[in-house]
Amino acid sequence: MDFFLPLLQSLNPVIDGLIMPATNLGLSNAVISVTADSNERGWQVIVVTILCSAFAQTVKIIGKLIKTGRLDLRVLSKTGGMPSSHSCCTVGMAISVGLIDGFNSVTFAIAFCLAIIVMYDAAGVRRTVGHQARIVNEIMGELFSDHPRLSSERIKEFLGHTPVEVLVGAALGAAIAYIFNSWALGKL
Repeated sequence: MDFFLPLLQSLNPVIDGLIMPATNLGLSNAVISVTADSNERGWQVIVVTILCSAFAQTVKIIGKLIKTGRLDLRVLSKTGGMPSSHSCCTVGMAISVGLIDGFNSVTFAIAFCLAIIVMYDAAGVRRTVGHQARIVNEIMGELFSDHPRLSSERIKEFLGHTPVEVLVGAALGAAIAYIFNSWALGKL
């Protein structure tokens, strides 16, 4: 622990915010940077993330209802679709953190990087795996057509999102975060 104390103290002048002793962390001589306002607003990040997920999933249910004319709640447990709820949640979280701690804070940087990774995964890796699953299912159907048990087992194909679904989810998450945080501060 003695190795980290000088490092923390040397970084402290660079960090913005209110400086306070870190005795509650067992670091008697160390100081950390905390903004008093952000300590009381962490709940907003959690609420925004939950709202983003609920709203994105509701949009999917309504979209399916409009498209097919019937209510299909199974959409809640399926992956993919418009908008991407993962993108909506992570971008909503990142924007909330940025509005609370500042867009130049370490916490925003972490939340932003997480959002980028999730969106890349949704539009890239998971979508590619979905395409591969479709091809494997076709191959299995052709190769084992004489064996009904083997040819009927299918791999889940609809796993990822199109780039548009990801961008719409991200925009929706940013809007929800901005509106909710403005409301929470009494600006709406």
